[in-house]
Amino acid sequence: MKLKTDFTVSIYKELLEALKAQGYEFYTVSQYIEEQPDKRVILLRHDVDDKKENSFRFAEIQQEMGIVGTYYFRIIPQSFNKKMIKRIVSMGHEIGYHYEDMDFANGDPKKAIKLFENHLSEFANIVNIKTICMHGSPLSKYDNRELWNYYDYHSYGIIGEPYFDLDFSSILYLTDTGRKWDGNKVSIRDRSPSQEINVYMKGKTPLSDQISFRSTNDIISALLSNNMPEKVMFNFHPQRWTNEIMEWVIELLKQNSKNMIKWGLNKVRNI
Repeated sequence: MKLKTDFTVSIYKELLEALKAQGYEFYTVSQYIEEQPDKRVILLRHDVDDKKENSFRFAEIQQEMGIVGTYYFRIIPQSFNKKMIKRIVSMGHEIGYHYEDMDFANGDPKKAIKLFENHLSEFANIVNIKTICMHGSPLSKYDNRELWNYYDYHSYGIIGEPYFDLDFSSILYLTDTGRKWDGNKVSIRDRSPSQEINVYMKGKTPLSDQISFRSTNDIISALLSNNMPEKVMFNFHPQRWTNEIMEWVIELLKQNSKNMIKWGLNKVRNI
């Protein structure tokens, strides 16, 4: 197999092709929570943190291949775009709210829930939101998931939040955080959830503690040798994936700098 440059759209397509070739079926997060399928399943989660046009290209590629994914949009201008959200929905994909309201409210849950309600209503004017997912806000001292220590997202018609409602002892969680697939050392919050917040994980070990990949090429090799779990959730940050050489290099340099900062924060916070 000829190795391809990682974090390009080209290798992203090759990964999807390998997943399809191995007989996996693709579900949105809400579909999975509602149906609980007992088969080979792939969940394609996309955090639309920045460069929303890249996420739109991912959605187009998936539509061309006849597969679906879930796109979590932030409320900020770099992410939120009504026209784009409507177009992605029209392709058959799921839209969710990538919330960061505890960060916006400086840790005040009463202010945060009001912000959450207002932001959720902005999405509701465009699309029915069934699932939400926290934004890691790595430079913030506030974990956005802590909002649900005080309130219940189900009361807003939300059926699930991946960090709370998926069993990662049976679903392998792979995230490109840090621009690598084994970036736990530089990840502040984007990792398989602890037993403290996820009811499914009581007494269980996340699959991601047992299975690790360095590169997308490594994942594809494992797929081709039929050496992958039955259920996998991928978390992509599409702003990191491009075929444009200069954009690719700039993103690499930016991410390396961010990784150094996040590594230092993890040391300070003893994570």
